[in-house]
Amino acid sequence: MAEQQPLFDAAKYKNTQREQWNKDGSAWRRWTPTLELWYGDVTRQMLAAAHVQSGQRILDVAAGAGEPSVSAAERVGPSGYVLATDISEGIVELARQVACERGLHQIETRAMDGEKLDLPDASFDAVLCRFGLMYMPHPVNALSEWRRALKPGGWAAVAVFSMPERNGWGALPASIIRQRAQLPPPVPGQPGPFSLGGVGVLEELFRQAGFANPQVRTVQVPHRAASAADYVRVAREAFGGFNAMMANLSLEERESVWNEVENSMHRFESSTGFEVPGECHVASAAK
Repeated sequence: MAEQQPLFDAAKYKNTQREQWNKDGSAWRRWTPTLELWYGDVTRQMLAAAHVQSGQRILDVAAGAGEPSVSAAERVGPSGYVLATDISEGIVELARQVACERGLHQIETRAMDGEKLDLPDASFDAVLCRFGLMYMPHPVNALSEWRRALKPGGWAAVAVFSMPERNGWGALPASIIRQRAQLPPPVPGQPGPFSLGGVGVLEELFRQAGFANPQVRTVQVPHRAASAADYVRVAREAFGGFNAMMANLSLEERESVWNEVENSMHRFESSTGFEVPGECHVASAAK
C-alpha cells in the first residue's frame, strides 16, 4: 500500500503566517525603500489594471506594512477611502503608522482574514492584493469574497510571482535552505511564493470565483543591490519565510546556511552590481 501523504492543515498554516508577520513585519517596513525599488512598477501596473481613480473606495488585502495601500490612497486622494487589511495584527499597526506619517487620513487599517471578509456586499470600487493570494490556502474562496465586496463593475487586481525558475531571488535560497534543513517537499495544496505562477492558473482561479474575462500580464521584477551580500542582508531580514524554514536549526547552522546562500548568489554579481531575475503576473478582472 502506498504511503499516504500528510494533509495540509490550513488553520495551522494561517496561525503560523500571523505569528511570522507579527514578528517580521518591522523588518519589512524597515526595508520598504528597497522593496519599492523592486516592486514599485508592479504596484503601478496593479493600480492601472484595477482602474483606480480619484474618490474611489479601495480594499487592499494582505496589505503588509502599507503597500499598495499608500499608492492607492495617493491616487484616490482625500475624497477617496482605502481599507488596508492583513491577517497579522502587528503588521497592520505598522501600516497605520505609515499612513499617519504620510498624512493619508483616507487610509483605515483592520486586521482581517483575506479569505473571510467582515465587510458588506458591494462596498468597494476596487480590490488589490500584492503578493498575498499565493499564500492563501483557499484562493478561490478569497477571490469570491473579494468579488462579493466589489460594486458591480468594480475591479480586482492581484500580483503573484511566476515560476521558480524565473525567480532566482527566492527559488535559489529556498532550495538551499530546504536541503540543509532536511525539509520534506510541500504537501498538496500548500500555499507558497510560486504556487500560483503556472500558465493559466490565475485565469482559472478568477473564473471559478465568478469573474469573467480575466486579464494577465507578465512583469519583470529584477532584484538589484550593490552586492550579493547586500541582497542577502535584505532577504534574511525582510523575507521571514526563509527564517521560518530554518526554525529547527541552531544559530550556528542558520549562519552556515546564509553563508552558503550568499556564496550561491555571487553568480548574479557583475561590474555594475548585483541583479537576480524575478518575474510576476498581474491579473485583473471586473465584477
